[in-house]
Amino acid sequence: MKTDFKFSNLCGTVYSKGNLVFSPDGNSILSPVGNRVTVFDLVNNRTETLPFENKRNIRRLALSPRGNILLSVDELGSALLINYRKRTVLHYFNFKGKVRDIQFSPDGKYFVVGLGRHVEIWRSPGYTKEFAPFELHQKLPGHYDDITHISWSPDSRFFLTSGKDMTTKVYSVDSMEDYTATTLTGHRATVIGSWFSKDMRAVYTVSADGAICVRRFRVRGVEENLLFGEFPVDEEGKLLPTMWFTEHRYYAGTISKIQSAAFNPASSILVLGMTNGVFGIWEMPDFNPIHTLSISRKKINTVAINPSGEWLAFGSAKLGQLLVWEWQSETYVLKQQGHFYDMSCVGYSADGQYVATGGDDSKLKVWNALTGYCFITFADHTSAVTALQFTKGNQVVLSASLDGTVRAYDLVRYRNFRIFTSPTPVQFNSLAVDPSGEIVCAGCLDTFEIYMWSMQTGKLLDVLSGHEAPISSLAFRPDGLSLASSSWDKTVRVWDVFDRSKIVERLEHGHEVLALAYRPDGKELCASTLDGQIHFWDVAKAAPTGTIEGRRDIAGGRKAGDKVTADNTSSGKSFNSLCYSADGTAVLGGGNSMYVCLYDRRSSILLRKFQITKNQSLDGVQFKLNSKLMTEAGSADLIDSDGIDSDTEKQADRSLPGVKSGDKSNRLLKPEARTRDVKFSPTGRQWAAASTEGLLIYSLDETMVFDPYELDEDVTPDTIRDLSRKGDHLRALVNGFRLNEKYLIREVYEAVPPLDVVLLTKDFPEAYLERLLKFIADIIESSQLLEYHLRWISGLLSNHGTFVKTRSAALQPVLRTLQRGITRLHQDIGSVCDKNHYMMDYLLIQGKRLAEAKEEESGDITMSDLLSSFKDGDEFETDGEFDEDDVMDVDSASVPSAAAAGV
Repeated sequence: MKTDFKFSNLCGTVYSKGNLVFSPDGNSILSPVGNRVTVFDLVNNRTETLPFENKRNIRRLALSPRGNILLSVDELGSALLINYRKRTVLHYFNFKGKVRDIQFSPDGKYFVVGLGRHVEIWRSPGYTKEFAPFELHQKLPGHYDDITHISWSPDSRFFLTSGKDMTTKVYSVDSMEDYTATTLTGHRATVIGSWFSKDMRAVYTVSADGAICVRRFRVRGVEENLLFGEFPVDEEGKLLPTMWFTEHRYYAGTISKIQSAAFNPASSILVLGMTNGVFGIWEMPDFNPIHTLSISRKKINTVAINPSGEWLAFGSAKLGQLLVWEWQSETYVLKQQGHFYDMSCVGYSADGQYVATGGDDSKLKVWNALTGYCFITFADHTSAVTALQFTKGNQVVLSASLDGTVRAYDLVRYRNFRIFTSPTPVQFNSLAVDPSGEIVCAGCLDTFEIYMWSMQTGKLLDVLSGHEAPISSLAFRPDGLSLASSSWDKTVRVWDVFDRSKIVERLEHGHEVLALAYRPDGKELCASTLDGQIHFWDVAKAAPTGTIEGRRDIAGGRKAGDKVTADNTSSGKSFNSLCYSADGTAVLGGGNSMYVCLYDRRSSILLRKFQITKNQSLDGVQFKLNSKLMTEAGSADLIDSDGIDSDTEKQADRSLPGVKSGDKSNRLLKPEARTRDVKFSPTGRQWAAASTEGLLIYSLDETMVFDPYELDEDVTPDTIRDLSRKGDHLRALVNGFRLNEKYLIREVYEAVPPLDVVLLTKDFPEAYLERLLKFIADIIESSQLLEYHLRWISGLLSNHGTFVKTRSAALQPVLRTLQRGITRLHQDIGSVCDKNHYMMDYLLIQGKRLAEAKEEESGDITMSDLLSSFKDGDEFETDGEFDEDDVMDVDSASVPSAAAAGV
């Protein structure tokens, strides 16, 4: 079994906090998800989580205008310099302060960082590795309070900064003679944002109380407005005194405060996000209202507009919601929302295409494992969803909840078609469905019983009693003959659900049993206990076959509230979920720590230890705590001193004289890094973990496919033809695709001997598989080599079936084109064969007539005799070609075998 699983995607969480950034082409949007960055492709409907992590939760993102450099800055100012196109980290840097905003200049030469009340101008680094890529250009004194927003002028010569001191400042990138930073005042609340107009003749500022100011630039004492940046001089060459003034003052007219704002200079559209979940669109500079819509129940934390001004992106941190709205057609481009609370359970469909997750927010979500999008959400439960499972046919998913119900959902019509309940109210925390999908079982917390229902009728069939403590897990044997249940009473019981007269097997353990799982062949069962061990049992003999000591492997870090070190604490040192691999050779286990362990069953050796997160914003990630962060009010990590991460500004209420650090009695919730459920994909090439940060998917399929053919060969038409003549057809064909000349690809392709096609398809690199299938689909209808093409198609799909299945969504257009071409050829050839069938019947009848006419003669019948026997009235042409006119109706004719033999 392969063990080189790598992180491939993060689902279940679409936005946590920070700012949203559109790509330069406007087709993708970058969203901070914890300490990672997720890219949503809005055109191809795919998501990708970049393969790197910041130390803490990301607060700000900045993408260069060319789209090649990405800066991600976390809560404490640690930044990553990333080559966005190659998805690699180039440099680590610390700004030594909390970054409030960061923006690249339109020409890409500089970027400005707002650190507290100060502003720093840095030269943009290159997109190659350097020893010191960051170079400070200028450091400027700023506001009297923290900076809230930074924006650039279109010519990249000036930039605006807004702050909580209710002012906006206009800075110049380079020092200019007789020019000092200008302060724009007039607001009575925190300035949320400020922007230059496209022609640089106006500046728009927005404050939290809904006031919007339009400011103009002119010479003192002159009524004519000027273009900012062109400073007039007098006859002696001295600069004339200039000023900014407020031309208009508008009000958004809302009772809620403005939380976020964005402006698009190209379309002059201003978008404001409110604290009550309402956003509005206005056209500047006249402040004409265009649209107002309520999209959320909580405040809108960030707003972004794509470069063309057509799509608007909104993020709500409280709900974990991300929306992309096309305001002209008033339609959603993207509408995704993660679980409001923790994700509690996860399950794969039988083909591995879909992943279902249940959460403490009482919702069940179904995700596409390839694209990463949630396409259906069921919110019928009234309490936390604790377990779920797909049926074998992939058309039904069942979920158990603490509300005392088990619900069955139809994934074809997207509805809840069956509700299973108990006679008395109970809380279900485990679920199992037999392989046929006919029997549904659920275990409860309070009465320690297992309820069994019929899927078709929904009636309660039986109640299995015997456990003396809450039931922790249920699992049907793969052949459906028995049901295993684990409980906190230190036992695992094996029930025969179809024959209750048989004795229930009791598998005794030394500690509370937390989870169990059957091996795919049904001959072995594993169970994890509270002491961190995994026990293996022979199902037929009910005897133990082995034990894995995993206490040290699963142990996590030290929590902020722990009084002892991580080695001495007893919490988080056990597995609360287990799962066998698809081939049954390995066991995957997760628990209340930042690790997921993969063990080899035969040798009981730890194969891999996956660290699901390095986010220090989560509790239990660090093994040693910094004593400097311990204060008389508790850990400094749990105190929100500036109020940025809280819901309201009450966390940092400084209204009383002398108060500088806010109310220290208020605390932040620091989530614990843990894994509540792990599952292997039935294909064996993926596994998923329901963690604190969301649904983590690890896969064997890498995003970047290593291609050794691109390393050692010059690609020219002559070298490609030489390789083909020498018999190196595989390399010649791959190099032909690299050169991308269709005539050359066809020449090399058709030069492959038919007997070598099957061997060639086995070694064909998957990086070029889609292009080869597309090439065959383009030429199959116009080519005469039908059997040759079918050999290629059969070999490619047979040898690379797993690759095609996992990427079925991406390859669907090519496969449909192939199917359409093969179907047309089948119809054409079928028509020709039908015509030839009737023509052969006609020839056989003529042979019968000749046989009867020359019955007395013993001579042999030749083809010339057959043709010469046709009369002039026969509608048969002797030009060597058969067409539709040559067909004769012979439905009533019967051809003797002797006549057929004679012909």
